[in-house]
Amino acid sequence: MTTGKCKHGSFPLNEGCILCVEERLAGEVKAKLEVEPQLRELEEGLNSEGLTLVPETAIALRLGEDIEVMSYHEQAVKLLKYAEARIIATVDDNKLAVDDLSIISRLKKSMEAKRKEYLDPLKTQVDAINMTYKDLMEPVFSADKITRDKMLAFELKQRLIREAQEEVNRLRMEATKKDAALHNGELSESVNLIEVTPEVKTTRTDMGSSSMTDHWTYEVIDLLLVPREYLVIDNAQLTAIARSHHDRKQIPGIRFVNKPIISVRAKYFKEEK
Repeated sequence: MTTGKCKHGSFPLNEGCILCVEERLAGEVKAKLEVEPQLRELEEGLNSEGLTLVPETAIALRLGEDIEVMSYHEQAVKLLKYAEARIIATVDDNKLAVDDLSIISRLKKSMEAKRKEYLDPLKTQVDAINMTYKDLMEPVFSADKITRDKMLAFELKQRLIREAQEEVNRLRMEATKKDAALHNGELSESVNLIEVTPEVKTTRTDMGSSSMTDHWTYEVIDLLLVPREYLVIDNAQLTAIARSHHDRKQIPGIRFVNKPIISVRAKYFKEEK
């Protein structure tokens, strides 16, 4: 059997040091003992007085699953207290911090696994509902888009017609002024302006109404002319370059820097059969 050493002496690696566990996670067993009677009552459907428990209580505790989550939380609270009180002044202090980070790493993975365990069935159901309704609603979305596009095309055509009519009237008025200038301010013939198609702001029917609403956006016509304050750094690409090339690739105006982080690899021991 593989053994390890700690301040309490030797211990089996597959089991860990019982004294260390008791020091860091004191009270966990007590908490479980307090909850287990409630769990048994839930499984039996009766409380200690023989009264039937309400369904919401059983649903809330998930028939024991929440006990594990509560245990994780209790461990996390204790680890937080250790972290807040920790002072690292020696190599041994740093080793103890590494031990705690290893415990924290395993605890984070356990809590994340439990979170996914709860969420995955719900996510699967939500995805299935969204996919079903996407297929069911595709015709109505398409009908909406096609109708709106045709209305926009009609509005554009009407605007072009109005602009053309206004241009004809402008040219006729210009020609009239020139004609008057040639005849000492008198017109040789009357001005024949055409009627301009009126702009319809709102279309109303018995079932509803529609109107054109301004929706301003932008288009880049010359990137070189765009002021620097409106340009956005490509964070994803620069991060990828930093990770791949470190500081070996030079980009004008960019400096790649190394900001180390603590990397923790927690050891996991398999139980010997």
